[in-house]
Amino acid sequence: MPGKAAIVILGAASLPTARRIQAALPEAEVYGLASRVSDADIAFDEFGETLRGLYEADRPIVALCAAGIVIRSLAPLLQNKRAEPPVLAVAEDGSAVVPLLGGLSGVNVLAREIGAALGTSPAITTTGEIRFGTCLINPPAGYILRNPGDGKTFISNLLAGAKMRVEGEAPWFADAKLPIDPAGMLTARVTHQEVAPAADELLFHPRSIVVGIGRAEAGLADKIRAALAQAQLSVHSLTLLLARERDFAEAGIAAAAAELGVPLRFAAMDTAEQLALAAVPEPILSLTIEQLAIAVAAVPEDVIEVGRKRGRLAVVGLGPGEAAMMVPAVRREIDQAEDILGYETYVKMAGPLRPEQIAHATDNREELLRARHAFELAASGRSVVVVSSGDPGVFAMAAAVLEALDDSDKPEWHGVELVMLPGVSAAMAAASRIGAPLGHDFCIISLSDNLKPWPVILDRLAHAAEGDFAMAFYNPISKARPWQLGEALDLLRRYRLPETPVVLGRDVGRPAERVTNVTLGELTPEMVDMRTVVIVGSSMTRTIKRPDGSAWVYTPRWYGEKPTPKGD
Repeated sequence: MPGKAAIVILGAASLPTARRIQAALPEAEVYGLASRVSDADIAFDEFGETLRGLYEADRPIVALCAAGIVIRSLAPLLQNKRAEPPVLAVAEDGSAVVPLLGGLSGVNVLAREIGAALGTSPAITTTGEIRFGTCLINPPAGYILRNPGDGKTFISNLLAGAKMRVEGEAPWFADAKLPIDPAGMLTARVTHQEVAPAADELLFHPRSIVVGIGRAEAGLADKIRAALAQAQLSVHSLTLLLARERDFAEAGIAAAAAELGVPLRFAAMDTAEQLALAAVPEPILSLTIEQLAIAVAAVPEDVIEVGRKRGRLAVVGLGPGEAAMMVPAVRREIDQAEDILGYETYVKMAGPLRPEQIAHATDNREELLRARHAFELAASGRSVVVVSSGDPGVFAMAAAVLEALDDSDKPEWHGVELVMLPGVSAAMAAASRIGAPLGHDFCIISLSDNLKPWPVILDRLAHAAEGDFAMAFYNPISKARPWQLGEALDLLRRYRLPETPVVLGRDVGRPAERVTNVTLGELTPEMVDMRTVVIVGSSMTRTIKRPDGSAWVYTPRWYGEKPTPKGD
């Protein structure tokens, strides 16, 4: 089955049913419409957008609402039947459970689990599953169907009266009502060997093969495939790669696991054989080919999870503060993390967090300490998120994290899976509220002299003004440096007319949001505080009066003389 389920509700009355479902699906999360539900695990503002984001993230969806609204919301995405997570509609009072999508990914199994928790029979309409009590094309965890494309014909033949024989161990068939006959014309074969599906056959592979890696080398994925082929074992039965602790930073090993689509773990052992046998102590087959040790378990349940996984560190931007302005990929990353690190205000913005997630809130001036702490956690095998407001690459934590990595010679830090996920920056958010003041060439400058000298800031301001860039100022003023903005404005007025439009965006995306426009001649430092982003237009920036008395501010795409529109 895909990732952990998302239980989506639109009103507080649905919450008791959602919690009953969650009790049956321990890793599930309850998503609640922010304007109507106060006690959900995760709040959202827009139903359709949230549903589509969960669907694209391959999350099982349990929607406590009418089936029609679910289908209409997901309609633009319903193209590939083999790439859909389970989607169900459940009545608000739990009286009905309706599987909608995901027949190949276990929707009926999930429907039965939810139905059992709610004391109701799910409305399963799949003919083969009703007749036989199991979905042949959706085997349980630990098994994979090699040829799902043949499933429809296979099941149709069973429904028409054909018998099937079973070759190999298929324990999930025991409770089914399948027409099993040793002389059957159809075959369900379960094997870890590399064979091609025969006619009238469904071929299942148990995920029971572990490969221990004794040496990191180029082309590792191809070497693993070749070793399995030499042993006449199916790569489809591969369930785990195990590598030595000292190879934690070897990118080729992580790349091989990603290419083969299997988990990777590291253990404090010296040889490939030790690694493989640690995961499969009693193999039915064990062999070594060059630096690769292969161990085959009798059944998937016999594979032991040893060692630690490769850690992941994601540096994410939360946007300006409004949940609707958070990038969906960032929300998913936070939801999946074990540890969340950041300035206390930003950690709160990242919520709500699950009880088992650990929040590490620190002072805003401890960026490098925070980055090092994040690497230590990720290097231990944990999934870690460092949060910034806005975009993490704009005067935020992405640079601090990379600086910490650049200063470190710890191989375990360099072996961490490191990703950056963008967010909507304060400048972009403020600009969007009032038009397009950054519609042509622009630059973003921090007026804080904590990490660079004030003369350097003035020099850059002068060059930007001389180049006629529109400008966005971050950190424009503080109690410790109240005079700097005034000096910066004096410099700008040597290059800009007093009528130049200026945008002041304070707390954009938060409850106290205020976006106004003034002119450069009117602007005084008293109008600005540390939570304000200041956008100063170029010589081309202009305003358009609006009916309510406010104005749009924009910088044209062209420069100089306005081009003559071309005819059709």
